[in-house]
Amino acid sequence: MLPVLDSDRRSRKKNSSPKWNFQQRILHVYMLLSCGLSIITGRMTFLQIIQAKQLDSIAHAMQTKRVEPLGKLRRVVDRTGRLLAFDEERFNVAIQTPYFDSVKHQFDINEMSTSDITVANNLSTCLGISTNKLIEQLKTKPYGIRIASGLDLDMIRYFYELRRFSRGLWVSHYVKRIYPEKSTLANVVGFVNLGRIPQSGIEHSRAIDIRNYEKALIFRRTGDGTALPNGLQPDSLYNDDFCLELTIDTSLQRVASYALITHMNHWNAKRGVAMIMDVRNGEILALASHPTYDPNRYWKYSPVLYREWSVQDAFEPGSTFKPVNLALALQEKVIEPHGRINDIGELKIGGWSIFNHDHAKHGLTDFPTLLQLSSNVGMVLAMKDLEPSIYWKWLYQISSKPNTDLFEATHGQIRNQRQFLDKFIERATVSFGQGLSISSLKLLQLHAMLANGGRLINPRVTKSVDPIKGVQLIDPIVSRTILRWMETVVEQGSGNIVFIPGYRIGAKTGTAQKAKAGRYVARICSFIAHLPIENPRFVILVAIDEPKGDNAYGNTVAGPVVKEIIETLLVLKKIQPMES
Repeated sequence: MLPVLDSDRRSRKKNSSPKWNFQQRILHVYMLLSCGLSIITGRMTFLQIIQAKQLDSIAHAMQTKRVEPLGKLRRVVDRTGRLLAFDEERFNVAIQTPYFDSVKHQFDINEMSTSDITVANNLSTCLGISTNKLIEQLKTKPYGIRIASGLDLDMIRYFYELRRFSRGLWVSHYVKRIYPEKSTLANVVGFVNLGRIPQSGIEHSRAIDIRNYEKALIFRRTGDGTALPNGLQPDSLYNDDFCLELTIDTSLQRVASYALITHMNHWNAKRGVAMIMDVRNGEILALASHPTYDPNRYWKYSPVLYREWSVQDAFEPGSTFKPVNLALALQEKVIEPHGRINDIGELKIGGWSIFNHDHAKHGLTDFPTLLQLSSNVGMVLAMKDLEPSIYWKWLYQISSKPNTDLFEATHGQIRNQRQFLDKFIERATVSFGQGLSISSLKLLQLHAMLANGGRLINPRVTKSVDPIKGVQLIDPIVSRTILRWMETVVEQGSGNIVFIPGYRIGAKTGTAQKAKAGRYVARICSFIAHLPIENPRFVILVAIDEPKGDNAYGNTVAGPVVKEIIETLLVLKKIQPMES
């Protein structure tokens, strides 16, 4: 064994002294604390500087609630304020099976919790089935079942109360568009589908005006969910209570619709339309069409019914176009108001025979009598001196697409200019309303022009605050002359069905042939009336397509509908009879 030196003993004794051990411990603690503080400082630096923006956005998201708008649309009302379309909040209710506490027991009624049994009992009572049957359905539906849809606010409160007992009751919120008039105004108002996309009618053509002004609601909240006012924009709680007002009078619309359907059924007709227009400003008071559909259940009907044929389809107007032609002849001074023509009963033009509907010869005939008899030969002779190029320009202008807010109005159809100028037969057929096609809406617009002093005004179904002027096309003297001639049709001609003592009414009937595959095989019967003649306010048009029967003419098919509409119009608009 090596000897231990005295110096080593002294060194060991010194190092093992209590003072030295205490200093070492202090150093270790200091180093440990320094390391901890360094880690904390580094972490704080990382969080406060490097991750500051990310953490701030996370905190903001946790404290901020965003409520998206439901996508409501504005109300649509008629001229009296009656609701035609509006949004209503609706709810769907479903049972989400995985969220029930008893799912782990396979809905064993002996193992179900008290809250689940309470919910099941109440739901079974609401659904009209036994509790056991409801539980059996839950067993077979692993994800859940829908138990109710389309509930209103009053009905949904019951289910919200049940949600206190179970998380498995799911309620969704949505907006449904309601059309209280159903099929009566479907052709005018149109509809939006379940995806809130407008499909037809005013809902489509005025979609921008009907869209509600809504913004997402964004606000801050505390930890317990209490909403804080900071962060709200000044217009966040703005309530858009505007509505779109139509010119339609629902009372008149109902009368027109009922009369139209009644007489269409009597004649077993394919389709029909009844229209009332204020000649002073172009406002349409009624536009009844049949067949139609219920916009609340649009999916049950053929999409063909979504189209308003009186606006989107053109037809040959026949004799109801004769007053328009005579107005053009008077305007161009090719006939005189007191002139006459020699109706010989039949004309031969380029191998074609043109004759009157009754095959009669009427001899020397003045123009009021020509309208009373609805003479085709007389109209050809009256229009023959009108310069073909001028005549074509007139037809091209007045058959243009009407500027209207109704959905997808159509252009008229006339022969091309070269064909019209070269062939007299083309001009001859147009003179009595065949050989050109216009929509019922366009025909109504042209007759309104005859009634209001010669101004072509735009037909519309939405109210406007701007003054309506229109374009002056016909001399007011010409307009008054045509109205007086049309009045004689009621007094002495085929329009006498609408004669009402004490009222001056003008009218013109029409029974036009309808072409299919290049052949005239059917009829479209129409009747148009103006009233009151001394101060024209309204023009009424009824057109019924393809009526069945040997006695199907404008005065027999469409005339009775116009008569019923006039009788109601006089009462609702308080039009007084003339003093005798």
